Formats: sequence, structure tokens, C-alpha cells
Amino acid sequence: MMDKPILFDFPYSFDTERLTLRGPLPDDAIPLREAVLESQEELKPWMPWAMNVLTEEEYRVRVREGQLKFLAREDLWMMLLLRGTDTVVGGSGLHRMDWNVPKFEIGYWVRSRFAGQGYITEAVNGLTAFAFDTLRANRVEIRCDVKNTRSAAVARRAGYTLEGTFHNDARDHFDQLRDTYIFAKIREEGELATD
Repeated sequence: MMDKPILFDFPYSFDTERLTLRGPLPDDAIPLREAVLESQEELKPWMPWAMNVLTEEEYRVRVREGQLKFLAREDLWMMLLLRGTDTVVGGSGLHRMDWNVPKFEIGYWVRSRFAGQGYITEAVNGLTAFAFDTLRANRVEIRCDVKNTRSAAVARRAGYTLEGTFHNDARDHFDQLRDTYIFAKIREEGELATD
């Protein structure tokens, strides 16, 4: 259990084989906007934030707010960059945190030109290891609309277990009822993090 997560020190970035996962920085605004604009049609069915075209100024605000939330340990949004470059591959992070357990939910999206190349599975595997090894997570979840077969496939490839389906549990951004898959990985019983 962590009473004051803001005091928990951990890296702002880490590398996987092909990616750098890093918290947002002010200079990310324009490259992030370009990546989202390039991928907007593919993202719209699943990501409410992709429905509207934001201005450069709105992206500058978004990345600064993301940086603040990361430093406050309220949300760990991470840029996915080709390792050794500033090229945006997509976005991911650890969200809907409960530091008392601790548990986290991984979310992700991929820039269209990088889809189908294993980058998101690589990012999910990296974030999962980061959550368990660095953040002492006892549980990590992936939730997705049951219609989002590509997102569910990522969870399965990353070794997550489908724990269940919540039927009619929310309305999507088109105001339609949706069903949600809940995938999870848990720390083994003898290895539970208690401090």
C-alpha cells in the first residue's frame, strides 16, 4: 500500500527492444498531433479523444497536463517512440490506478503506418514488466470493447487472461451500449507486493 504515490521515484522512460516508452514532454505536442491525424480514421471507432481534430495549442496543453499527471502519479501516459529517434509510433500508459492494491490498467493505440508490426504487443509486455517489477503491481488489466478484435488480440498475445465480459456496462462515444472484455495478469500468490 502506498499512502503518498507522488513520493514514489521511478524512471520517466525505459526502453524495449525497438521502442522507448516515455512520459510526455512539451516538445511532443506537434509530433503527437501529426501521428493522431495520420491515424484518426482507424482510431475513431475506439478512442473518443480521436473524434475531433485538436489544434496545436490544444495538443500543447494536453502534453503538459499529461506531464503533470505523470509527475503527480495520477496517470502514467507514455509516448511510444522508435528507439533512438523522436518518431511517434503510438501511445500507451498505465491508467485507472489504485496505488493501495497496487493495480493499473494498460491502454494503447498505434499510429497507422506502424500497425501490424508487433509494436503494441512489445509496448504492453514492457509496461507489464514495468508495472510488476518497478511499481510493485499486484494486478494489471487491459479492458477493451468486445468489437475491438485487434486490441483483444494484443492482450492475448501478451499472455493476459480473459477474466470476463461486462455486458451493457457503458455507452461508447456513439451513445451505443457496449460490452467490455476484462483481461488481467496478476502477481503470483507467493510474490504479492505488500509494501
